[in-house]
Amino acid sequence: MAFEQATIRVVREGEFAELKGAIEKAVAGERAAKFLRALSSSRVQIRNFELVLAANALDEAAENKAGTGRTLYDSLPVSDQAQVREFYLSKIEEVDPALRAKFHKLYQYS
Repeated sequence: MAFEQATIRVVREGEFAELKGAIEKAVAGERAAKFLRALSSSRVQIRNFELVLAANALDEAAENKAGTGRTLYDSLPVSDQAQVREFYLSKIEEVDPALRAKFHKLYQYS
């Protein structure tokens, strides 16, 4: 039997969807390079979602007002926050391999 992830209900659907959309925008196409450059200049490891939010890198790449991502994330209950982090971690692994190679230090485990 294959592993099947349990479905957890999203409590704050509006905020969750907005933050999820910002993550998708930030790591898509041309914006992914902007996102990675912002993280690199802030010296933030890509897998530390809370620091990514604090650096406003996600907001900058998604063209949102600074602090929007942090505010949305803070408004979510812990279960929704965990799902957002999991979604984010899965999306950053889908970044173009050439960009990942260029910004390989961001992806390194320290």
